[in-house]
Amino acid sequence: MACTTFTAQVTAIPAGVSAGNTATFTYDGQTQTATVAADGTTPPVTFTAVGSGPQTVTVVYTSGATITGIEVVPVTVTPAPPGTVTTTLTVMGTTTHASTTLTCAGGTSSINGTIQYTLPGGGTVSTPVVNGVVTPVDLGVLLTSGQSVTATFVAAAGTCPACTFAPVTTSLCTVVLLPPVGVVTAGQPTTLQALVLCNGVPVSGATVSFATPSGTLGTGTTNASGLASATVTFPTAGATTVTATVTATPAGTTCSCTGTASAPLPVVVVPAAVCTVVLLPPAGVVTAGQPTTLQALVLCNGVPVSGATVSFATPSGTLGTGTTNASGLASATVTFPTAGATTVTATVTATPAGSACSCTGTASAPLPVVVVPAAVCTVVLLPPAGLVTAGQPTTLQALVLCNGVPVSGATVTFSTPSGTLGTGTTNAAGLASATVTFPTAGATTVTATVTATPAGSACNCTGSASAPLPVVVLPGATTPGPLQALPACWRISLTNPTLFPTTLTAKVTPPTAGISVQFLVGGVPVGTATTDGTGTATLPVNLTALQILNTTYQATAVIGGTPVTSTASLLPCVPPV
Repeated sequence: MACTTFTAQVTAIPAGVSAGNTATFTYDGQTQTATVAADGTTPPVTFTAVGSGPQTVTVVYTSGATITGIEVVPVTVTPAPPGTVTTTLTVMGTTTHASTTLTCAGGTSSINGTIQYTLPGGGTVSTPVVNGVVTPVDLGVLLTSGQSVTATFVAAAGTCPACTFAPVTTSLCTVVLLPPVGVVTAGQPTTLQALVLCNGVPVSGATVSFATPSGTLGTGTTNASGLASATVTFPTAGATTVTATVTATPAGTTCSCTGTASAPLPVVVVPAAVCTVVLLPPAGVVTAGQPTTLQALVLCNGVPVSGATVSFATPSGTLGTGTTNASGLASATVTFPTAGATTVTATVTATPAGSACSCTGTASAPLPVVVVPAAVCTVVLLPPAGLVTAGQPTTLQALVLCNGVPVSGATVTFSTPSGTLGTGTTNAAGLASATVTFPTAGATTVTATVTATPAGSACNCTGSASAPLPVVVLPGATTPGPLQALPACWRISLTNPTLFPTTLTAKVTPPTAGISVQFLVGGVPVGTATTDGTGTATLPVNLTALQILNTTYQATAVIGGTPVTSTASLLPCVPPV
């Protein structure tokens, strides 16, 4: 067998050859000599078999310079066992690199020489093989899909490899790492995908590892389309790169893509997003046993989160749940079972897949809520619109509620300490109106009292009265003063959801500095400000949940000895945060 030793010996000399003659054995350029003994034999000589197939050993007998005989003996050499050649082609920048691995059952220490790569077009590139280890080499060309390279082992002269190696043709593998879809956030799941191609054809069943310079993120297996996917998590924020590398190729694949890697893909990992939940105060009176609508705003870095599930609860238990709309607002109609002071908290219990934030578990600050007993009547006297002038008609309005629900058909009497001004009947919205006349000028108070409730009403509101509403009645002959209240709006405080900051403003014409202006909301003073050089008085103030139920506010001042009042709108800001 090739690369093993064998012996050659003369056991019977041909005619003409005598004892003492010299026998010269020649095999594949190797020469050995022996002397013919008296019995016509020679000692054995040793050769190392090379190559394979039918070969010959030649014996030349000489006596001095005279050839006394020649023999040619056939020898058959069995080839060494086959080894394997595995070549991987990788595109690096503008050229293709080749790396080859030789395997041999008899060991690789005898395998020395070169690997010769035959390129498309017939050019060749060689690289050394030392003890079976092949040096990777830059082929100096950029191969494209459909092109291949043939690797051939050439044994070094005078060596005898323990295995034979058939040339192997390898096609080009390509790994393309696709950019992640959407924002990559630290600590949040991200799907990575890589496409593995052999000559432009998808490779199925290949194992692909996704990694950053910090370590492996995850692995996936290519499908019939050559696409491998892995859902991974980047542990920290910052700029990094991701590489997809084929770590295993199934047997029988046209290309051995193992070791082929994609180009590094730059990825920016953003910090984990911040979720905010703002619980809005309920609109109107919250009554035990009556439906109340609760609303919560869910934000991710200030952007509304759609499709999140929000649970509304008190310390006594869950009231209800809602799902955020496109504006990030979740609503639930709930019922408070008992009256008294409590708190409500809105908590996100589920965030839809693909959201920038995982807000699950994020809760609002507890919102204090006073739940009034059932069957409670409420009468709210609304401030008059505009100035109230003695002897001039003024419209008064009062809202009658039963457990927060409008009461229709109730009779309401409007009066001052001096007597009755007029009466009205509530409409379907619970609103009673009466056009009355204040007989004299000056400061007074108005009270709205329910004097009759229709049969069948949920509440018997007869006798229920509003809080006295301060009213300044101007003299009939007085021209309204030059004071103008400007429209204002209130916002939701993220730091204290029970307060609603606003700025109330009034202007004096012509501009006059130093005039004291008092501001009232719902007829109740909330503060005083002094006009500046432009005649403007500005009062920043935090309103309560009950005060924002009023849609107007008043500014009063004494200008030139005359009391002047102006009314302006007071509405929620848009947006309210």
